[in-house]
Amino acid sequence: MAMSETLAIIGAGTMGHSIALTAAMAGLAPTVWGSDSADIARGQQGMLEKLRILQDYEVIKQEEAEKTAARVTFTLSLEACIQDATFIIEAIPENLPLKQEWFRNLDDTCSPDVILASNTSGLSPTDIALHTVHKARTVVTHFWNPAHLIPLVEIVRGEQTSDQTVERALQQLNRMNKKPIVLKKDILGSIGNRLQYALFREAQYILEQGVATMEDIDAAVRYSIGRRLPVTGPFMTADMGGLDVFHSISSYLFPDLSTEQGSLSLMRRLVEEGKYGQKSGEGFYRWSPEFSQTMNQARERELIEWLKKDLSEK
Repeated sequence: MAMSETLAIIGAGTMGHSIALTAAMAGLAPTVWGSDSADIARGQQGMLEKLRILQDYEVIKQEEAEKTAARVTFTLSLEACIQDATFIIEAIPENLPLKQEWFRNLDDTCSPDVILASNTSGLSPTDIALHTVHKARTVVTHFWNPAHLIPLVEIVRGEQTSDQTVERALQQLNRMNKKPIVLKKDILGSIGNRLQYALFREAQYILEQGVATMEDIDAAVRYSIGRRLPVTGPFMTADMGGLDVFHSISSYLFPDLSTEQGSLSLMRRLVEEGKYGQKSGEGFYRWSPEFSQTMNQARERELIEWLKKDLSEK
């Protein structure tokens, strides 16, 4: 029988409080450590705002939202956060030395049977566990943002991660109603980001070749493969289209695809000019407050519709 884990989350930021919300929506009672009172206040407010939106879209009712929020405990005391934990998820900034220090301290403090999981989106679990003694219990559990709406979690094993650690991570994520996948090797960028950035590199290349506008390139994805991929991934798509056809197209198309080893010139110029996209008000697109609100609401609405579909199939 699968063991029941007691969940602690290190970090109350964007990912930390969203992971906590995911757990609470599944009936779990996570404890979240925040770095200071302002960090905790932002995390609590962010969680309550997400619950309000889920109510607005009739995913949950008010009574259920209140019960969900009550399951999450925020604390400034690291000792109180981890003292009874059997499964700890770290969700602090993407800084390898910082994560290594945290994992060294947690490894010193926690019983050897406590799982130490990192939410890193690209750092190596082998590197994160470098200064720990009990390396077999360290694993990456990469939640995608927003964690309470995106089902995927990538489980990445380090060189010394044990099978038992991976199995307990799978069980815990299934309890949280996620869709976990397991990487058999520690590979840079995991799976999702490698596929996402392969697409992004080719999109930049097509734009710089003057083939189409960025709006039409975005539309080409949204209204073709974007519609199909929620049902069939790349391998099933190929099977359904015919491997003979995909083999033939690959033979002449692959040599013509971009092989750039970094961002292309337009991307580099935008970054040099401080045009970072939505956060600065301009990137590939101009992000007025109204446009930003419209696009964020549209993305959230689409993701919530998928969440409702997932819940209805449980």
